[in-house]
Amino acid sequence: MEYTQKFIPEGWESVPQAFSLEELNIAAINGNIMQARVTKCDSNYNLYLDLGNNVTGVIPREEVEAINIDETGFPKPNICTSKIDKYVQFKVKDITKKDMVILSRKAVGRDAINWMKNDLQEGMIVYGIVKNIRPYGAFVEIGGGIVGLVHIEDISVARIKSPYERFKIGQKIKIMIKSIDRKTNRVILSYKEMYGTWEENIKEFKEGMTVTGIARETEKRKNGIFVELKPNLIGLADYKQNIEYGNNVNVYIKRIVPEKKKIKLIIIDNE
Repeated sequence: MEYTQKFIPEGWESVPQAFSLEELNIAAINGNIMQARVTKCDSNYNLYLDLGNNVTGVIPREEVEAINIDETGFPKPNICTSKIDKYVQFKVKDITKKDMVILSRKAVGRDAINWMKNDLQEGMIVYGIVKNIRPYGAFVEIGGGIVGLVHIEDISVARIKSPYERFKIGQKIKIMIKSIDRKTNRVILSYKEMYGTWEENIKEFKEGMTVTGIARETEKRKNGIFVELKPNLIGLADYKQNIEYGNNVNVYIKRIVPEKKKIKLIIIDNE
């Protein structure tokens, strides 16, 4: 189920903004969450943000992170440097002088943790931004610095070798909450639901059609080759030599068995 999301991922709205001192004062009083671009990380790992109107915002190191902190209670140095030229969310902590404002990203993170523990539910569809891609899956921020993991097997029904086949870093997506560990603040996500159900996808295909698919799971499968017709729709074709993973193949749809969600294919040739 999709719902109105309290926190949006950092950078979801990346239009440069200029804040007046009046707006910053109101935000400090009301605890509003704002967003701006990081311009620098200094030698003490403090972040500097461009707030517009010749005003600089500073996030002290101890206010940079509420989630990924080390044994000292501070964020790791790479957290600071990785934020340069990125948009981050913050609350206004103090206005010391007209051209310098003290900010806190940590305060946003604390609110986001409470949001995750109290509001998020399994099955919810939320907005996300792909932040990192590893061989086993992708890390997606879903709001307020909360990052969840979508395992490679949950990216699509059709099996892929790398998440890069579906995602790119910085990509804005919708994604489903699969599970939440509220003790460890760990969120597991699933993307395959975004491609629709088997029943929804099969509507485009009929027995007797010739279509183009993508060969999957070809290695040592002498009993057949799985062919991706759509990310959440695969069929099985008889084994054919010289077809490799990722090849485009033309297939004839011999039979569709809805009650078993199976499709029998015949490979005609490969491109």
